[in-house]
Amino acid sequence: MGVPPFRSAAGHAVYIDAKSLYPHIPPQQYPGQALVCELYRLGGIRSVEIGSVMFGTYLPDGSLKPSPMELVRLAIPRRVYTQSHMEYVAETFEEIMRTRGQVRGYRIIKEPRFLRHFTAHFERIEQA
Repeated sequence: MGVPPFRSAAGHAVYIDAKSLYPHIPPQQYPGQALVCELYRLGGIRSVEIGSVMFGTYLPDGSLKPSPMELVRLAIPRRVYTQSHMEYVAETFEEIMRTRGQVRGYRIIKEPRFLRHFTAHFERIEQA
């Protein structure tokens, strides 16, 4: 389908390269978070952003220093999911790929000082 995976040494998860999937979304608009939201919105699929929300830092001027990678992790524990679960995820990714040019980034509207990826609040950016 053209979904850009990230090749890792781990065997319990699939990582998707959100930066490659959404090249039109700059790191300051959190492409990984955009993919996480789309997966949940379109398929009820829970995943986690491992990118600039989790690992980005702020420079002294307040601008974001992005993470080097913008990944999304889909955990696949042993003996829990069936083949039909995996096929459902693949079908959802077909829709993700079909609509990827329409997806917009997000901005953080509220965040704690530490561990923001757990409790930050986001707002979708409506204009490109």
